[in-house]
Amino acid sequence: MQNQTSRSATLFVVCAAHFLMPFMMSAVGVALPAIGREFHASALQLGLIETIYVLSASIFVLAMGRLGDIYGRRRVFTTGIVVFTLVSALMSQAWAIEALIAMRFLQGMGGSMVMATTLAMVVSVFPPAERGRALGIAVASVYAGISCGPFLGGVLVTAYGWRAIFYLSVPLGLLTLAITLLKLRGEWADAAGETFDWRGSLIYAAALILLILGAANLDHGFWAWGLAGIGLGGLALFLRYEAKIPYPVLNIALLSKNRLFALSSLAALFNYAATFGVTFFLSLYLQFVKGMSAREAGTILIIQPIVQTVLSPWCGRLADRYPASRVATLGMGLCAVSLALASTLGAKASLTQIISVLAILGVGFALFSSPNTSVIMGSVAPRHLGVASGLNSTMRTMGMMASMTIITVIFSIFMSGQVVSAATLPAFLHSMQSALLIFCALCVAGIFCSAARFH
Repeated sequence: MQNQTSRSATLFVVCAAHFLMPFMMSAVGVALPAIGREFHASALQLGLIETIYVLSASIFVLAMGRLGDIYGRRRVFTTGIVVFTLVSALMSQAWAIEALIAMRFLQGMGGSMVMATTLAMVVSVFPPAERGRALGIAVASVYAGISCGPFLGGVLVTAYGWRAIFYLSVPLGLLTLAITLLKLRGEWADAAGETFDWRGSLIYAAALILLILGAANLDHGFWAWGLAGIGLGGLALFLRYEAKIPYPVLNIALLSKNRLFALSSLAALFNYAATFGVTFFLSLYLQFVKGMSAREAGTILIIQPIVQTVLSPWCGRLADRYPASRVATLGMGLCAVSLALASTLGAKASLTQIISVLAILGVGFALFSSPNTSVIMGSVAPRHLGVASGLNSTMRTMGMMASMTIITVIFSIFMSGQVVSAATLPAFLHSMQSALLIFCALCVAGIFCSAARFH
């Protein structure tokens, strides 16, 4: 049993890591124009800076969770912090856009080591009665990173240039590493001695690469649909293979025989798929339809993550006091209400309506996220905590990809490849409203998955 000091230290390093990863994601987004000007980068290359990180993290997160179960979650977490910090330092000295993209892939690998083990470490240290509160604080730190990224990133880029963002990540990473080495004495390797499934990991990685590449280019022709189809077939092959081997990277029994785990994971997938695209649409809506500047739009959009950050610890405590599945279902319901309201936004919508949509979504996501995560992590045996943590991150990534795929298809139907401009605003509004209705329907499906867990 870990002592209280170890619990506090564990929660601190997890929160520091949870802040750093999304902070880098959102801050780098603000820096893309400056990076593009310095390296004369194309729009495709700038897009790859963001996409390649998500792709890398998606490929490795499940395998890293399993490696943590076998060789020690603290060890994998520490290695991930070292890789992430070292690569960030190298990126601050990038000499070409190609080098920046390649290092972004390595940074995603380091990030996957961290994100695949953090939740498992929290669950390993905190008893069930305190788990919801601890997970709530950990989830709040993610939203804090998302919230601070655009603002601090914009300040740093304006004052010191885009490289300052990567400079900042170095001391944060070193502080997290120092506390991990000095304060975290325990190790958690509940599947020690079992073999690692390299073949299954390679099948999964190849299938996911094809699926993401295809999904990202669905509006570019039938070849992209073919790639996505092959990727889906590869994932089916992966699941079939994993069911036949003694020590799989993903224990299929967790999905086929653990009803609580399977429904909670599916609810997470639906929730991320339904909510990820909202910020994308509202960012364009506020700037093109409502005529706001990028800074004004960012100030409005930050309402959602701020609400989530403030409420997540309280929602975690709520999940300790009441059935977490019921709290999460309430949160999913509020997300559906928010999306339904968002689908009615038109050219004449008031600022109060927009803020209400974001605030309700923030409350809903706070009520859903940490309680649902608590259910997921509490429904598996200790030897599967790393895999559960990795699969939870995978559900988030797959949900985000599904959300952007829906947006891509909607735009190809209603916008026919046209850019958003004054002339195409009616088509854009039609696209936004249609996509948000689909997102609302996904949320309703998620409500049924979440409610099916009730005993």
